[in-house]
Amino acid sequence: MSADYADLCSALLEQCFGKVVQAVADCLFSANTRTLSQIVSSTKLSRKEVTLALAVLIKFRLVNFEPSMINAYLPEYSLKREDIICLLRYSRYIHLVQSKYGSIGASIAEELLNSGSDTATSILVKCLTNGENKSETAENYRDIFHKMITDHYIIKTPELITNEDQDELIPKFLTTECDFFVPPIIDLQLLTKIQSGEASVENAQDSAMVWNLNYDRFHQEFRDDVMKLAVERKLGENAAECFRFILKIMYNTTDPWQRVSFLTYIFVHKRLMIVALQRASNQVTFGEIKQAIEKKSKNLDLMKHLDQYIALITDDSLGFLRKVGDMGGGQYVVDMERAFESLAFACVESVITERFGSKAARIFRVIRFKKFIEQEDLQKEAMIPAKEAKSLAYNLFQEQFIHVRVIKKAGGGGSGPAKAFYLFQIKTKDTVRMLLDVCYKALYNIIRRSNYEKSEHKGLIEKSQRLDSIVETMKERGESEDYIAEIVETFTPPECEILNKVKHRIKTLSKAELTLDDTIFLLQMYQHHCTMLPTGIQKFK
Repeated sequence: MSADYADLCSALLEQCFGKVVQAVADCLFSANTRTLSQIVSSTKLSRKEVTLALAVLIKFRLVNFEPSMINAYLPEYSLKREDIICLLRYSRYIHLVQSKYGSIGASIAEELLNSGSDTATSILVKCLTNGENKSETAENYRDIFHKMITDHYIIKTPELITNEDQDELIPKFLTTECDFFVPPIIDLQLLTKIQSGEASVENAQDSAMVWNLNYDRFHQEFRDDVMKLAVERKLGENAAECFRFILKIMYNTTDPWQRVSFLTYIFVHKRLMIVALQRASNQVTFGEIKQAIEKKSKNLDLMKHLDQYIALITDDSLGFLRKVGDMGGGQYVVDMERAFESLAFACVESVITERFGSKAARIFRVIRFKKFIEQEDLQKEAMIPAKEAKSLAYNLFQEQFIHVRVIKKAGGGGSGPAKAFYLFQIKTKDTVRMLLDVCYKALYNIIRRSNYEKSEHKGLIEKSQRLDSIVETMKERGESEDYIAEIVETFTPPECEILNKVKHRIKTLSKAELTLDDTIFLLQMYQHHCTMLPTGIQKFK
């Protein structure tokens, strides 16, 4: 992990949990594992403060613990670095749930995110007590909760083993994948009693079953949306709808998070060769696609010209879909590796265009197409004047978008000076990693700037909020408009002008934050599907 990502994680943790949790997380970030004593010694915090901070991080699934290899009775803690950036996406998770399950689902997701993890009964009691949907019944909340579990948006945390073999110092958990998405039994009468104070949450049947949001399921939806939006922009709405049905069918037989794998056991001419297996989805037939669309779609134009839309997606340069056979009207596979390579480098080219202009982007495309190219050939292929091509190429080289490979050739007879050829090339993984670090740094700067604006004008913002609450109360009491206007005028015009500027700056920074997170997510999907770099994606966690 880079220093820029470490700074971003530190800022996010401070914003969400405060300085004590931030200090403990920073300590864990700098090492693979640490014991409680090591954390206390490193952070200079009290043992109680560190224990509480670790409890918060464990509840929000940001820290794991396991027995030490040296002493089985001593726990060691490790930070789940890749998951910290999920704190930034809480609003996106809630918005997705609201679009699928309405306001009830949004309130359930919000309570789960605020709690980190909790029992089903406890979550539903909080929703019924604090939620805005007072007219909704407990049965509606329970049904939506069960539906979210069935659709894998909510996942059960492994249960604590409580038998005699359980070590008291280091808890052990039972991990059974078949139980992760089994809905709990929720007693509706008990919910009513808990609300009225006649019973407590501990009396519930599901008090030992803890639930939390399944981030990977949300990220799967975000990933599919990225791909569908790309198809829609380039090929139209009908093609995007067709591709949506193809993805649905694909997930019936394919692990959504499979990765590229490598074999290292092939020998050619006494040399070990590393062979990469390009793993696409399992095959989807034309008949399956047609049957699914006829059952669930009302788009007559898509049904009529289905074969043409599939051919359009298959022949497109994005490479999302490949034809691999002719059985069943045609067999197709979704190629995630090719898809996210295309999308990631479209993003890189967009960044280059914004920073250096369209001619620099053209040079980047030429180098990527040719793989290796000399400077003299580059200016001819890109059709750019020599001086300008040289300047743009070296700007890209300085910013690490392109690299130079030196090939040396011995001089005549071995006595003369060695000749060297300088070839421009693109190291795809390094380019994406560099751009990710730039995004992390920019996101960190945005968060710091937003916090500075809020703290610098804290008094003015609080005064505005107090005034708004007073005005609302006066309107509820039925006060006269003249009296309300007189109260509003206590906020002077200069103060109004400053406040409006501050609000505009904070709103602009928030939009930039969301846009940057979209770019980060796209580049992370490239790393997952096109490289073997470690990511936070797992099947269940």
